[in-house]
Amino acid sequence: MSPVGGVIKVNFVAPILVKKVARLDFIARDHYGEVLDMVTTCPLDIISPFILEAIGFRLYFTKVKMGSPPREFNVQIDTGSDILWVNCNTCSNCPQTSGLGIELNFFDTVGSTTAGLVPCSDPICTSGVQGAAAECSPQVNQCSYTFQYGDGSGTSGYYVSDAMYFDMILGQAPPVNSSANIVFGCSTYQSGDLTKADKAVDGIFGFGPGALSVVSQLSSRGITPKVFSHCLKGDGNGGGILVLGEILEPSIVYSPLVPSQPHYNLNLQSIAVNGQLLSINQAVFATSNNRGTIVDCGTTLAYLVQEAYDPLVNAITTAVSQSTSPIISKGNQCYLVSTRVGDIFPTVSLNFAGGVSMLLKPEQYLMPYGFVDGAAMWCIGFQKVQEGVTILGDLVLKDKIVVYDLANQRIGWTNYDCSLSVNVSVTSSKDEYISAGQLRVSSSESVTGILSKLLPVSIVAALSMHIVIFMKSPFLQF
Repeated sequence: MSPVGGVIKVNFVAPILVKKVARLDFIARDHYGEVLDMVTTCPLDIISPFILEAIGFRLYFTKVKMGSPPREFNVQIDTGSDILWVNCNTCSNCPQTSGLGIELNFFDTVGSTTAGLVPCSDPICTSGVQGAAAECSPQVNQCSYTFQYGDGSGTSGYYVSDAMYFDMILGQAPPVNSSANIVFGCSTYQSGDLTKADKAVDGIFGFGPGALSVVSQLSSRGITPKVFSHCLKGDGNGGGILVLGEILEPSIVYSPLVPSQPHYNLNLQSIAVNGQLLSINQAVFATSNNRGTIVDCGTTLAYLVQEAYDPLVNAITTAVSQSTSPIISKGNQCYLVSTRVGDIFPTVSLNFAGGVSMLLKPEQYLMPYGFVDGAAMWCIGFQKVQEGVTILGDLVLKDKIVVYDLANQRIGWTNYDCSLSVNVSVTSSKDEYISAGQLRVSSSESVTGILSKLLPVSIVAALSMHIVIFMKSPFLQF
């Protein structure tokens, strides 16, 4: 789900599990996909860490300001899809209220003096967008779209061009209000879980690699760098940082993206537990039409093909069998633990092309599921898929800096305390600081960086995001 200078407000919610490719959330089925036995009976999450009967979900969303006069919209952040879309005021069945404690807004193309419909002649009508079909309505000369998701949920509407607003910081000058025209979707119809009010937001903000993502639109015009980063805080009420730009940290390692893919695919080559490689045929990770490994911060948990899942779970269980009580709950491997999981569970290593590894602490592959006879029950957070793609979601991405370096076609990461400040690549000659938060910006050769400060606010909206562009000189054209 994907900027010239700007402040965008963002929030984080933790009610309902998420799985998605092009946006597969997961709630009693996988937020928009296959049925999972565990979901309807196990607890989870930051909203209520040990609620029984329901599994929670992590939902990161931001406030974007669009139109003239400007209006704010709460949109989910999604690296598994490309398009930014919001609900239209003409939507026939969009939710009118939200269980997330936010007020829903609807975009009015007539009420915005700067809005324009995308005509049939626009290349967007013939360009391919993952998960979407573009259509043309000759009678009104407007380009419309239909998005279909994993469980049949979907949205349809038409493309609009209008202003998106930001605060820009030029060198050490005060923030300057700025804007840029972008193309986004105006949803007039929704189906499936998108119609439900319990987790409703105003739309989805696609950060995928496609040409129609906001990141691609603005970077292609030289407005932003072709890189973005995030650091998602996994404990407490969430929090973290989203940067449309490059977070700098010496310990970051990079693995090349698989070229010409609609998602952020990496070459996962092997898995190790406590340094011991597991016996897994590397071919099960190979990228093909229905295989591969995707990095997606819009997915709550993580998904492994069965050929990798079974040996991983067996190795973890063997490693802790003397210090825990392994049990099966609803078909899932769980453990009764009387001490900190970090003291007894092994480290898991996901090994990628380029000779780099992603190290997972126990909290990055286990999920808490309440108590049994006074002992905490933790279950394997990886979900097993019989065949298909391996998806690395928030379960493994939390408490890490993750850099999506699209210019160099690679993704980097390192474990990090996301409550701390980060260094962001900008053109300034010396370190700069954001007075409102802990975001520290250090000098480098990059052209521009957008910072998004995600601050914990409340249990329902546990994450706020602030997006700012830092530039050495004003060269933007609007």
